[in-house]
Amino acid sequence: MTALGRLARAVVLPGFAGEKAPAWLQRELEAGLGGVVLFARNVRNPAQLRKLTGAIRIRPDVVVAIDEEGGDVTRLEAVRGSSVPGALALGEVDDPALTEAVATAVAGALRDVGVTHDLAPVADVNTNPRNPVIGIRSFGSDPARVGRHVAASVRGLQAGGVAACVKHFPGHGAAGVDSHHGLPTIEATPDELTRVELVPFVAAFEAGALSLMTAHIVVPALDAVPATLSRRILTGLLREELGYQGMVVTDALEMGAIASTYGMGEAAVLALAAGADALCLGHDIDTSHVALVSGAIEAAVRDGRLSEERLAEAAGRVAGSHAPTLTEEGDGPLGDVGLAAARRALQVAGNVGADGPLLVVELEGTLSVAAGPQRHDLTGVLRELGADAETLQLGCSDLSGVVAAVQARPGRRPIVVVRDVDRHSWQRCAASAVAAADPSAVVVDVGYPSAEPLCAPRVVTTFGSGRASLTAAAEVLTQGSRP
Repeated sequence: MTALGRLARAVVLPGFAGEKAPAWLQRELEAGLGGVVLFARNVRNPAQLRKLTGAIRIRPDVVVAIDEEGGDVTRLEAVRGSSVPGALALGEVDDPALTEAVATAVAGALRDVGVTHDLAPVADVNTNPRNPVIGIRSFGSDPARVGRHVAASVRGLQAGGVAACVKHFPGHGAAGVDSHHGLPTIEATPDELTRVELVPFVAAFEAGALSLMTAHIVVPALDAVPATLSRRILTGLLREELGYQGMVVTDALEMGAIASTYGMGEAAVLALAAGADALCLGHDIDTSHVALVSGAIEAAVRDGRLSEERLAEAAGRVAGSHAPTLTEEGDGPLGDVGLAAARRALQVAGNVGADGPLLVVELEGTLSVAAGPQRHDLTGVLRELGADAETLQLGCSDLSGVVAAVQARPGRRPIVVVRDVDRHSWQRCAASAVAAADPSAVVVDVGYPSAEPLCAPRVVTTFGSGRASLTAAAEVLTQGSRP
């Protein structure tokens, strides 16, 4: 392996399949690979994950990153559901000390299994209630509120010995397109960017955020190319105007917003030239993709399109991006802080608790690609608390018969679960119809709430569908009062 080849690999962070490090990954790590990004597919339990990360961390500077946002986006607890609420729930409580405590607990759990970098918190200001990819992952729609909670999360994670990675710069919250599939355009003026999108990032920088993730978005007021590939944004705005000197990692380069237009290899070169330091390669990645990207980088240096100095600078930032390690081991399980936070976030309208059998009517929405498939649900959580609960799943094609479908299971109080009603307006109609037909029905909103109240006298709003949030909802549904 040449020195240039090792340098080219030092900026690459690929994902991989399986619960053990494949042979190709071990070879790449030995050849200088900067690190990896873990997903739910890599996690079975803490003991397995410790063994996996131990095999990966063959050098002190190897990055082991993971998306552990809490709430709907969890990798450590993808099977069971997150023990802590997500950003929007914490933003609704609006207690930065609580947010910091939750982040510190998450850092302890991550360190316990050998993770060095958390690709969180989300610093996007969710100004578009129909945003298909951010939504409840954001601390809210108010820039100042989002800023103080992003800063609190950064402080908590890094005090716990895990590097925080604020995302998605310069701000994905106004998007109407999911960048996993297409390329969003953010029509904001430079003044609007300063007053809204950039506020939480500045707060994160002041809190000492060690890394930052780019957004695959176009901001015409700044540049005609995606932010991930824009020198005007990553060097001009981020480095020179805002003064940020931490590691900059790209969002995954295989995402549709980038790969379908530029290709993974070319995008890697353009991102580095623009000012990015680490190149994230996420799903469906193997040794051929690492070879493609590192080969494109080497060729760009030889051709003079990318300076070796810029590449060395990027590699140095990746290697130096770790948070100080406080102790050899982390602090273990998350404990009770998450459920306590979810209880505080819960909003309840009307008398929602009662004894008797329940019918959980799950109205099928669209989960964010970032969250992945959800393997837990409200019915399962209710049953764990001793409730007699059954599930009825309905899609938009069932709207005309939703009341009849519910009434076909008499003797059970309907609990109608809705998600992102501004994006799925049929759910509002279905929930209203069930509530009108059965006065005992309760609507449980687990998504991004609408500014327009739901037409139902009994409503529970969780601000997310992680296990902690669903448990808080299940408690009031079965007890009728806050614990």
